[in-house]
This record gives sequence, C-alpha cells and structure tokens, in this order.
Amino acid sequence: MSRWAAGVEYLGSSFSGWQAQPHAPSVQAELEKALSRVADHLVQTVAAGRTDAGVHGFHQVVHFDSDARRTPHAWLLGVNTNLHEHVALRWVQPIRDDFHARFSARARAYRYVIHNARFRSALLEGRAAWVAWQLDAEAMHRAAQVLIGELDFSAFRDAECQSRTPMRNVHSIRVRRQGLFVVVDVRANAFLHHMVRNIVGSLCDVGSGKRPETWIGEVLASRQRTHAGMNAPAAGLYFVDVEYPSEFAVPVAPDFWLP
Repeated sequence: MSRWAAGVEYLGSSFSGWQAQPHAPSVQAELEKALSRVADHLVQTVAAGRTDAGVHGFHQVVHFDSDARRTPHAWLLGVNTNLHEHVALRWVQPIRDDFHARFSARARAYRYVIHNARFRSALLEGRAAWVAWQLDAEAMHRAAQVLIGELDFSAFRDAECQSRTPMRNVHSIRVRRQGLFVVVDVRANAFLHHMVRNIVGSLCDVGSGKRPETWIGEVLASRQRTHAGMNAPAAGLYFVDVEYPSEFAVPVAPDFWLP
C-alpha cells in the first residue's frame, strides 16, 4: 500500500458538509466514490478538517492509501473525470507513510467573505454572505485582535461541538475592506465547531456600530455562547489553507481568487 496526498476544491452549497453520512450528500462520499473507481478498490480518505453544510473548500488536504499502480497524473485525470461537478482535485502526489492529513497539520486557515453592498448579487449567491448595511472593517479588525493567542473559545463554540477542550491557539486574524467586500482571514492550530462563523457574526455587530470594539473581549471572557452575536451564514466561509512541516513537501495553497 502506498500513501497519497491530494488537494481538494469544492463548492459546499451542493453538500451537507465534508463528512460522509448515510442519507445526505457529502464531499467525502463523492471523492471516495471517484477514487475507488480509479483505484478499482475501496478507498477511504482522511481530511485536514471537516467543513459544515454550505462551507466551501479552496485547499482542503486529504490522504488516502492504495495499492493501485497509478501515476499522479492518472489519479488527477481519472478522479476529476468521475467527480461531481462541484468537486475537483487540484493536485495529487505520493507522500511518506507517516503523513496524516489531520494530525500532521500545524495550522489551518479560513477566509470569510462578506459582500457588503446595498443590494444583493445573484452571481454571489451561495458564495459570499450578504450584509446590506455599511460595515467598519477597521473597527472589526481592531476588535478581533483580542482573540489572538491560546485562549478559551467557549463563547464562540457551537452547543453541539464535540471537542474535548475549548482551548484553541489563534495565530492571526485580519479584517480588511476590498471594494464591496469585507474579508476576514483567520489562522489557528485548529478550530471549534462554528468558531469562525460565530466570531464573524460578533464582529459584524461591532462593524455595524451595534456594539463597541471592547465587546469582543467581554464576550470571550464570559465563555458563554449566548453572549456572542449571531452565527454568520455558511455561504461566506472557505477552508483556504493547511500548514504542514516542510519535510512532507505538501504544496502551498495558491492565491485565493475571491474577492
């Protein structure tokens, strides 16, 4: 058996999330079906991170094992030919047996995209969240800096989160305006269920002037989910990057195209 790593891109609005489930479409099930057809045996995948229904993947990384003799090009061409139209492999390469897509990762990064315009866009439906009122991106950025570090993120954690600990180490968080878009980039060692979407929902309360910048720190200290803002829509969230030790030589994520 040889171990392979692959980069996966997908439009999450077509699926009930990454993880395979019995009675709902998933990215994992579609990918494993295509891989199994090319390998001519059952293939199972492990991903760097699970995404929820409606959340997109720009540079999701997976690994899988196979005894099929295939070149990277054969895997790439064959799997993409058999995949759902909203899922695509961007690269495939052989990798060391001790590589694990989830446990070898040092950090993961998400981008949340807000279309901040008076009127909604038909072309951005399902690909960006829409906020009609003007957001102050600079205020949102300043407020977000209190979230950097190894902290208890209970206040930004979904009630059904199954993680054994609410502690996460946020390496960086940046909010910026780019034309009619407000973009939130977050990098951390790992994330809790709905953590990014809950943070963004709270930051939007600051950006709209509903809450002061100091409020984010107060919410964090409360450790109570009920003290935070609304859960931002899934449509604006993208899994954009995974960082691994250099010895695995995993390809670096390309520049994100949106916005």
